[in-house]
Amino acid sequence: MTLIKSISGIRGTIGGNSGTGLGPMEAVKFSLAFGRFLQEKNPKPKIIIGRDSRPSGEALSNLVVNSLSALGVEVVDAGPCSMPTVEMAVSSAKADGGIVVSASHNPNGWNGLKFLDQNGEILTRALGEKVLALAETLDFSLADEEKFGRIISDDSFLTKHIDKILALDLVDKKAIAVSDFCVAVDGINSVGGRDVPELLQRLGVSKIEKINCDLSGRFAHNPEPLDKNLSDLSELVVAKKCDLGLVVDPDGDRLSIVCEDGSFFNEEYVLVAVADYFFQKKGLGNTVSNLSSTRALKDVAEKYGGQYFPSAVGETNVVLKMKEVGAKIGGEGNGGVILPELHYGRDGLVGIALFLSRLAQFKGKCSELKKTYPAYFLSKNKLELPTSFNFDKIFSILEKKYPGEVNRADGMRIDFGKEWIHLRGSNTEPIMRIYTESETPAKADALAAEVIKIIKEK
Repeated sequence: MTLIKSISGIRGTIGGNSGTGLGPMEAVKFSLAFGRFLQEKNPKPKIIIGRDSRPSGEALSNLVVNSLSALGVEVVDAGPCSMPTVEMAVSSAKADGGIVVSASHNPNGWNGLKFLDQNGEILTRALGEKVLALAETLDFSLADEEKFGRIISDDSFLTKHIDKILALDLVDKKAIAVSDFCVAVDGINSVGGRDVPELLQRLGVSKIEKINCDLSGRFAHNPEPLDKNLSDLSELVVAKKCDLGLVVDPDGDRLSIVCEDGSFFNEEYVLVAVADYFFQKKGLGNTVSNLSSTRALKDVAEKYGGQYFPSAVGETNVVLKMKEVGAKIGGEGNGGVILPELHYGRDGLVGIALFLSRLAQFKGKCSELKKTYPAYFLSKNKLELPTSFNFDKIFSILEKKYPGEVNRADGMRIDFGKEWIHLRGSNTEPIMRIYTESETPAKADALAAEVIKIIKEK
């Protein structure tokens, strides 16, 4: 069994011996720590709680809600909700923070708690570390019985979320409706199975083909929205002659797209297409993605005279960099679109609305739109390492082997010509992640193999 603690929350396996995964005591301990953390600013804070639809989610959510109430915290239980919906709910309800009960793209048998600040944003490293430290002290003063916090149920946040998306001037409802799109949706049997069709209907899409759209939380396939996991959606798109297929991960912050011919738009290019649309409409501007994301975003930004800035991996790092450079659009190459005009968080629903607006105005096929962007291909690998591995030594060797632009913000990335290498150690496993990108899959794989060989020989 496994329990992983990070600055943004905790994630663990369900079941097994107490203390070896994410069980009731862990859910209570970390919820109390987060509530106590918020009470340092406001003795009677309000916290929004949402969850994806995993089978363990309701029980864990109840533990979180009741633990916080016993601490004297007012709790708003939003029920099954996507991560971005809860992020927006925190700010719109003027809450002091939020917790999302979800293990993101992890498979069944896992769950987690993600912590949000008063702006509905993932905690910064310093704040996340403070919550983890509080959890280890077990120093919590619970409220007297008559001072337990109120528990309020509110299922209106999805509607409010969609309302705000539709109010964006970038969302072209008229063009989407006129296009008469047929859209296939794979809901992975989580909240996306409800949220995505509701958004599509309100955008004027009347032809929707659905698979895996109940809220049982029993995933029909690996829930990470990668091309290799989307064969059923690809087949549905072709069989039903849809214009495209859409899928978000279990907590709704990552988006992947299948083209009309069953080919994959590639999650790396979701942000590229949305940013391209943004710059067409808004003009000059900055953009940000993490160091493991495709350089196609940089090419698109520079095409419009804008600047591209890389950040360390992780949503909180992307957000901090976006604020630093004043970026109006950004995100991560895993299909995570961040539009600050809406909120500072990856949001699969706003990604869908902006992509459909772009496709409707393009007036061509999804696969044809993909061909308008620079063609790059990523190779993603990992290598187990001894605990004594010397990262600095291998970094120095690779800098000499591949002279180019070096970025040490998160491991090391070297850009040279139309290729790049990014190496970084995992925060939770004794492994190195090795990402390479080039102009063909064969070149990217060959570059990765060459780097791995160098590492093994040293």
